[in-house]
Amino acid sequence: MDKGYYEFMVEGKPNKGAKFFKEALIVLVVLSLVASFLIGSFLLILAAVIFGFGAFMCSKFTDVEYEYLFLEKELSVDKIYNKERRKHAETFNMEKVQIFAPEKSSKSERYSNVKDLKVRDYSAYGDAEGLKKFEMYYEGGRKIIFSLDDEMIKAFKSKCPRVFSEY
Repeated sequence: MDKGYYEFMVEGKPNKGAKFFKEALIVLVVLSLVASFLIGSFLLILAAVIFGFGAFMCSKFTDVEYEYLFLEKELSVDKIYNKERRKHAETFNMEKVQIFAPEKSSKSERYSNVKDLKVRDYSAYGDAEGLKKFEMYYEGGRKIIFSLDDEMIKAFKSKCPRVFSEY
């Protein structure tokens, strides 16, 4: 495992707020259309179109995937919404990492008791087969959660042995 970079993608947790809002807007579309046929109002048809457009826009943010790109001593995370729109989330310099350890390991418990710990979850949704959850404690009191496969773990071990802990 001596290549200089490694890319990996996991399916993230669905955005429940956007999903609920989308479903509520769909219900409003149906109610507006039914009411417009019963009452015969053009304004209710216009409201249904506006609610439908809102539901369409909300659907663009319901499904998310995370792409990890590990390049030398830098880890970049991108969010991909509905497999069509990419947004850069964060970039982590591995020189500023305090520890990179499996979730709920003895080494990570020492850092988890810090007050005002800011948590970011870039891990896979549910128990994805072949993936292990890892916690990264970053400078500034931050905890970032990832789901990694064996190849990504090997890349971290070879490039950043100082911060990486397997147990």
